[in-house]
Amino acid sequence: MSRIADNPVPIPKGVEVTLSGDNNIEVKGAKGSLTFAFHPLIQVNQEGEILRFSAKNADKRVNALRGTTRALVNNMIQGVSQGFERRLQLVGVGYRAQMQERRLVLNLGYSHPVEFTAPEGLTIEVPSPTEIIIKGYDKQQVGQAAANIRGFRPPEPYKGKGVRYADEIVVRKEAKKK
Repeated sequence: MSRIADNPVPIPKGVEVTLSGDNNIEVKGAKGSLTFAFHPLIQVNQEGEILRFSAKNADKRVNALRGTTRALVNNMIQGVSQGFERRLQLVGVGYRAQMQERRLVLNLGYSHPVEFTAPEGLTIEVPSPTEIIIKGYDKQQVGQAAANIRGFRPPEPYKGKGVRYADEIVVRKEAKKK
């Protein structure tokens, strides 16, 4: 039984939530606008500055969808009001990052530089050559961009070199002994 879905979602000031009859919800805020089409068996009720989620029947899978819908809508509201960010670190000799217009240019030990173009709605900052900050209002888009950049050179377990999340712990292996 989903207990997350029982918690109401508060709507902060400056955020406008619009529910349409065809199972769509639109959230507008200072950072941007997001829309989401939820399952027809989920019912969303707006009571003043609070959103509540309920299931139209007592099926176990519908209750799970209710919790998922609540979490996604909560992320939308948090994204358009505060935004999300992911931090990446480059670990390794010669591993560098720099911005050129909207392109992130990475030197990751390959014979060529790797380029990543930031999608619309995302901003990428490089405060130091070994640190990357990805910011945006869509949590899924921020996480996917971070995963794509990390995928160019994931951290390896012997020396720990590669692109890693700032809060990631890389478990190191012991080298082969003679």
